[in-house]
Amino acid sequence: MTDTGRDMNLVVVGAAGRMGKTLIRAVADTSGVTLSGAIEIAGSPAIGKDAGEIAGVGANGVLISDDTLGAFAEADGVLDFTVPAASVSFSELAAQARIVHVIGTTGCSDDDEEKFSAAARHARVIKSGNMSLGVNLLAVLVRQAAGALAAPDFDIEVLEMHHKHKVDAPSGTALLLGGAAAEGREIALADKAVKTRDGITGAREEGTIGFATLRGGSVIGEHSVLFAGEGETIEIAHRATDRLLFARGAVKAATWAYDKKPGRYDMLDVLGLPRT
Repeated sequence: MTDTGRDMNLVVVGAAGRMGKTLIRAVADTSGVTLSGAIEIAGSPAIGKDAGEIAGVGANGVLISDDTLGAFAEADGVLDFTVPAASVSFSELAAQARIVHVIGTTGCSDDDEEKFSAAARHARVIKSGNMSLGVNLLAVLVRQAAGALAAPDFDIEVLEMHHKHKVDAPSGTALLLGGAAAEGREIALADKAVKTRDGITGAREEGTIGFATLRGGSVIGEHSVLFAGEGETIEIAHRATDRLLFARGAVKAATWAYDKKPGRYDMLDVLGLPRT
């Protein structure tokens, strides 16, 4: 709820997609927020349809539109789980409107991230590879474990599995967890990440952080971080069984950021979890 006592107006972009529909359901289930807009790309067959009916929560009077600028002008925040190019475009509009922009989009490049940070000079940008409490708590534990279970005594491997339609790999959550492990060891993930192994690769390089990616079926998200030592392996894992948990986290992030200053935030800020 805003400081004027009215509900916070939220726009869902990519409204007819799998995650867009879930976000609409999360908004409908949360007090203090209202769906004020639902956006799809021009030419989408969903244009003109009731967003609530599309999402399975019953008609809500919000028609899906391609008028992004108009929707943002009436909004307090936008929930965005789309694709990198679209998220960059939305970040520019959110900055112009000076509203909250919650980004759950994964597969973003370094250049994309720079543009999100530029937008954060005027918008409140909350971006995370995963919006769930469980995964972000897991990242804190992984960071602590990586600091305690040092190389070369323990090797780190990040294993993830998602549904067959996911297009980026490793997943944003896997990279989030790998980044936490790198922070725990005070190294740069970019220098130590091993994302592919094929053929005769030789012995495992000391101090690296490996990633293994599985795709298939309708798996929402399964992530494990393994610390493999001589004679013992420690595994920390998270398994998502309902996509709604990510959407609820995104709505929580939006309401948390409403009265914050413009800037770049993540779910550790939203959830009040420690960074060290």
